[in-house]
This record gives sequence, C-alpha cells and structure tokens, in this order.
Amino acid sequence: MANKIPGNRVINGIWGEIWLDGNKISELTGLEAKVTLKKEDVNMCGVLAKDTKVTGWEGKGTLKMHKVNSRMAIKLGDMIKKGKDIRFTIVSKLADPDTVDAQSERVALTGVSFDDLTLMNFEAKALGKVECPFTFTGYDFTDVINPE
Repeated sequence: MANKIPGNRVINGIWGEIWLDGNKISELTGLEAKVTLKKEDVNMCGVLAKDTKVTGWEGKGTLKMHKVNSRMAIKLGDMIKKGKDIRFTIVSKLADPDTVDAQSERVALTGVSFDDLTLMNFEAKALGKVECPFTFTGYDFTDVINPE
C-alpha cells in the first residue's frame, strides 16, 4: 500500500508571494506559470502509431491582483506607446508553514513580456481585480520542496 499523505501537507496558496523586478506585489491574489512543450509529428514507415519529438517550449502565465493602484499602467503604459518591448523578471515563492521542515518552492521567471494592459475595468459592487497574462523565455527553480 502506498504511503498516505496527510491533508495538512497539501500546500495552501495563501502563502504565495511574488516580486516583479525586485518589488514585492502585495496585492497578489494568484499566479499561474506553465511551460507547454512544442512537438512535431514523427512518422515512420511500418509504424501505425503517431510519435512526436519535442522541438521547443513556450512559457505562459497570468498574474492576478486586487486593483489597489496603477502599478501596471506605470510599468507598461508609456513603454507601449513608445513601441518598447520591455521585459521583466518575476520571482515567486510558496512557503506554507505546514510543509516538511518549513521548506519553500521558488521559481524565477525571466524574459517576462506582458501580453496586454487593462486600461480600465470596474463594476458596481464588485471588488477591483486585474489579470495580467504574460509569456516568458526562461525559468529556474531556486528552491524546491523535497518529498519526505
């Protein structure tokens, strides 16, 4: 029988933090960053099954925040109008105090390029929120949470 993992070992996202170019984003509500493998089909004579070969990868993500300031307008607004393609670094940290030996997971995303800039988005009786989709060209795990 496999080892049972107690429920209190499941990491809670409430402990997530990020830094955008070294500045902590306190209004953070969530972050997702994924690498999607790019594959080409490999067809071979005498083989009916489709096989593939990895030919690259693409990094995409979304930064989610409460609307409490004009952070993204300040960082991106004028640069977009000037035609500048500016790049950022996002460092994320997830350190639930209930993990084994209080370990943390950190990932540094480099070459971050935001896909859009929300100029205005509000609704009566709704909390303000901002979602910032992005692409990235590099990543490094600087800390990992080891299995027990």
